[in-house]
Amino acid sequence: MRPPVGMPKLSRRSRILLIIGVVVLAALIISSSLVGAYVDWLWFGEVGYRGVFTTQLLTRIGLGAAAAVFLGGVLLLNLWIAYRSRPVFVPISGPDDPLARYRTVISARPVLLAVGISLAVGVLGGLAAQADWQTLQLFLNSVPFGQTDPEFGHDASFYTFELPFYRWLLSWAFVAVTVAFLGSLVTHYIFGGVRLAGRAGQLSAPTRVQLAILAGLFVLLKAVDYFFDRYDLLLSRRNSLFTGATYTDLNAVMPAKLILLCIAVFCAFAFFAAVFLRDLRIPALATVLLVLSSVLVGAVGPALLEQFSVRPNANQREAESIRRNIAATRQAFDIGEDKVEVHDYPGVTNLRPQQVADDTGTIPNIRLLDPSVLSDTFTQLTQQYNFYGFPDKLDVDRYRDENGQLQDYLVALREINTAGLAENQQSWINRHMVYTHGNGFVSAPADRVDSTLEDGRTQGGYPVFSVSDVANDGQGKIPVDQPRSYFGELADTYAIVGGNPGEAPREYDTDRSAYTYDGQGGVPIGNWFNRLVFAAHHAERNILFNQAIGDNSKIIYERNPRDRVQKVAPWLKVDGDPYPAVVDGRIKWIIDGYTTLNNYPYSEITEFGEATNDTLRGVQRQPNQQINYIRNSVKATVDAYDGSVDLYETDDTKPDPVLKAWEGVFPGVVKPSSEISPQLREHFRYPEDLFKVQRSLLTKYHVDNPADFYSTQTFWEVPPDPTSGGQGGAAEDGNQQPPYYVVAQVEGQENPTFQLTSALTALRRQNMAAWVSASSDPKDYGKLRVLRLPTNTQTAGPNQVQNQMESTPEVTENRTLFNNPNVNAIFGNLLTLPVKGGLLYVEPIYIQRNEQDSYPQLARVLVSFGGNVGFAETLPKALEQVFGAGAGDATGEGGDQQPPTQQPPGQQQPGQQTTPELRSAVNDIQGALERVRTSQQSGNLGDLGGALQQLERAVGRFEQLQGSGG
Repeated sequence: MRPPVGMPKLSRRSRILLIIGVVVLAALIISSSLVGAYVDWLWFGEVGYRGVFTTQLLTRIGLGAAAAVFLGGVLLLNLWIAYRSRPVFVPISGPDDPLARYRTVISARPVLLAVGISLAVGVLGGLAAQADWQTLQLFLNSVPFGQTDPEFGHDASFYTFELPFYRWLLSWAFVAVTVAFLGSLVTHYIFGGVRLAGRAGQLSAPTRVQLAILAGLFVLLKAVDYFFDRYDLLLSRRNSLFTGATYTDLNAVMPAKLILLCIAVFCAFAFFAAVFLRDLRIPALATVLLVLSSVLVGAVGPALLEQFSVRPNANQREAESIRRNIAATRQAFDIGEDKVEVHDYPGVTNLRPQQVADDTGTIPNIRLLDPSVLSDTFTQLTQQYNFYGFPDKLDVDRYRDENGQLQDYLVALREINTAGLAENQQSWINRHMVYTHGNGFVSAPADRVDSTLEDGRTQGGYPVFSVSDVANDGQGKIPVDQPRSYFGELADTYAIVGGNPGEAPREYDTDRSAYTYDGQGGVPIGNWFNRLVFAAHHAERNILFNQAIGDNSKIIYERNPRDRVQKVAPWLKVDGDPYPAVVDGRIKWIIDGYTTLNNYPYSEITEFGEATNDTLRGVQRQPNQQINYIRNSVKATVDAYDGSVDLYETDDTKPDPVLKAWEGVFPGVVKPSSEISPQLREHFRYPEDLFKVQRSLLTKYHVDNPADFYSTQTFWEVPPDPTSGGQGGAAEDGNQQPPYYVVAQVEGQENPTFQLTSALTALRRQNMAAWVSASSDPKDYGKLRVLRLPTNTQTAGPNQVQNQMESTPEVTENRTLFNNPNVNAIFGNLLTLPVKGGLLYVEPIYIQRNEQDSYPQLARVLVSFGGNVGFAETLPKALEQVFGAGAGDATGEGGDQQPPTQQPPGQQQPGQQTTPELRSAVNDIQGALERVRTSQQSGNLGDLGGALQQLERAVGRFEQLQGSGG
C-alpha cells in the first residue's frame, strides 16, 4: 500500500521569503494603526479630552479581548475534545483517501493547528465585537427614565440600555456554539468519527455526544431568544401606521412566543437525551416539532387572527395600541403637552391698512435676505482674495442694535479656502504654511438692502455689509477681539504654524503684514519624532525637511468644527448646520448635539435622514438611521481661533437619561448648563434637524383620539418647497420646504423673538392646516407653538400662494425684466408669517446675470395675504398694494429701501404716485422694447413692425395714464 501523501512542501528559500513578506505586511498594518492612534492621542491631548480617547480604546480592547477569548476558547475546547475522542482505528477508503494527508498533517502538529485556528477565529470575532463598545458602556452606566412600559411594567432603561446588551451576549453565544459545532463536525469527519458510508452514515459515540450537546445548547439559546422576543414586540411594525405591539402581537404573537419557548426547552432536552440514547430519531423528531410549531404557532395563528378578527375591526382593536404609541412618541421626541402649545388660529383674509401698520412684532422684522441664495453675493462683494471663501449656505443669527432691539442678521466667517488657490499658488508651502487662516466676521441685517447713490444712479438690492477683520482691528458693526479664524467649515487640510524663535512671520495676514499664530490650538511638531510621525501619517516628506519648521511649530488638523465635536463626543449625532457667533468678543462656532435611541418602547420609528432632508444646499446631510428617541441635550462651541471645544448640558432641570448614562462613561466631558454665560445663551438657536424631526411627527401626533389617528383624515404633512420646482403633491424625499429662522411675535408672546418656523398643509392637500414655530428666546427656549387653522375654511398653502404669485399679471408681465438672455430670476425663501389673525406670505426675488462670477441682487418683493398679491421694488410698497396706503409704515427704515439698478423704463420720480395701472403700462413698454430688440437681432422685418406697433400702443397708454394723474 502506498503511504499517504503529505501536504506540498516549500523550499527553504521560499519559506524564508514568505515569512519575511508576512512580517513586513504585518509591520505595515500595525505601524499604520499605531501612527493613526498616536496622532489621535496627540489631538485629544490638544483639546483636553484625552480621557475620551483612553476610555474608548480600553473599552474596545477589553471587549474585543473578552469576545476573542470566549469565542476562541469555546472553539479550542471543542477541537480538543473532538481530537481526543477520535477513533483509534480509522478505516481507509482506499489508496487515494483524500483525508489521509490532512490527518497526517494534523496529527504531526495538533496543538499548533488547534491553537492557531482558534486564535484566528477569536481575533476575527474580537475585531467584530469591539465595535459594540457603546452597548457595553450604556449597560454598565444605565440610568432610569422614570417611565414604565404599559405592557410589562419595566422602566424604559431596560429596553434602551439593558436589553441590547443581553441581546448582544445572546448573539455571541449563538456564534460560539455554531462555530464550535462546525469545528467539531469537521474534526470528527477528518478522523473518522463521522462516516458517510452506507445509506444513513455512521456516527461514533463520542461524536454523537459532542454534537448532540452543542445542538441542544443551540436550541436552548433559541428558547432564551423567544423569551427576549416578547420585549421586542413593543417595537413591532406589523401595522405600518404606528410602532408598537398591535392587537395581534399582544393576543397571538406574545402567547406564541411563550409556547415556542416551552417547545424549545423540550427539544433541547431531546438533544441532550441523545447523549445516553443511540437512537437519533428523538432529536430529529424534536427538530421537526420545533420547525412546525414555529410555522403553525408563530406565523399561521397570528395571521389568521389578523385576517379574520383584527382587520375587519381594526379601528377598535388597535385603539389601545395607538393610545400607547401616541403617549410614548410624544415623550420620546419631546412633543408632549408640556412642550407644545396649540392655539386655534382664525386665518382671517382681510385686514385694514392701519391694523398692519400697528403690528410692531412681525412686520418690522420681515427678513428679505435668503441665506441659501446670497453666498455668491457675500463672496463677490466681501471676499477680498481667491483664497478666502464662504459656505454655500450662510447662517442666520440675531444681535441687538444700538437701541437694544432684536435684529436678525446674515452672518458668515471669511474662511480660508485653499481649494480656491490659483494654479501658481498651489505649492505645498502656500497651502499649509502661508495661507493658514481666514480673516473677518461678515454680517448684514437680514431685513434690508442698501440704497447708496453712485454717479447719479441708485445702486440697491445688496446686503448692508459690516466686516470685522484685521484691517479695522475687528471693529465692525459686530466687533470682535480676534478676527482671524483657523477653524471653519471650508478648512479641509492641515496647517503648520509657528517656527524657529526670532524668525519673521510667514502666514499671510494682509497685503502689508504677515502673522505668527500664538493661540493654544495645534499639536507641537518641534521634535523630530512628531515630525516623523506626521510625515508618515500624511505621506509628506516636506514635513521632515522643511527648515522653517522649528521648535515652536505646531500642526493644526481636524479643523472642521462639526468634526471636532463629533470626535470629542462620539455618542452624539451632530446637527448638520454649525453657525458662527460673536460671544464676548470671541468668534465661536455653535454646534447642536443630539442623543438618540432606536429602541424606546412603543415610540414611532423615524428615518433620521429622510426627516431632516430638504432643499437647502450646503448643509451636512444626516445618515438615514432609524431613531425613536431624540433630545438636544448638548450645546457645543468651538473657538474659531484656537479650536478649543466646550460641551454644555442644555438643561439641568430636565436631565436626559441618555446623556446621564454617557456622563457616567465620560465624566467631566459635558459641563453643566450653569456654566453657560448669558452672552452665549443669547445666541443659542433651536436646532434645525431636531425641529425637522419634530414637525414631521407633529403632522400625525397632534391627534389625540385613536379613532381619528387610525382614519388619518386629520393628519398634516410638510409641504414641498414651492421655490425649488416642487409644485403640488406631497413632499418627496429631499423636496421638503425647509424651516426658516425669523424674528416674529406669535400667539402667547409679549415681544418679538428669534424662532424657527414652518408651514404644514393638510394631508395630500395644498391648503394650510397649521403653522408651527420653535422659540430660541432664552426665556422660553424650546417652546413649540402650533397655530391650528380652521377646517371649515381653506387657507392657501405655500404652493397655492406661489402659483398665485407667479400667475399675477404684474409678475408675468415683468418676466421680460427678469428672464431675458442676460438675467435670471431667483425666487428666494417663501416666508409664512402670522399677522393679526391671518397669514402673510413674503418672498424676495433676486436677479443674477448670466455670466461668470455674477451674484444675486434683490430686485423685487412679493407679498400675499388673503389671495391678494403685491409685487414691488420694496417691502412697504408691496404691502400697500395688498392692504392699502399706510400699511407699509410698520416696516420702518429697515424695509423701506430703494430698488436695484435695473429699473423699468418710465420709473416714477420721487413723490410721484404709483398705481397698478401705471405699473402695468411701464411693464408693457419694457416688454415691447424687448421684442423690438429681439426682432432687430433676428432681422425679421415682419416681427419688427408688429413690435413697433405694440410699443406705440404701450407708450400711448402710459402717457394717457400720466395725463389722468395716474
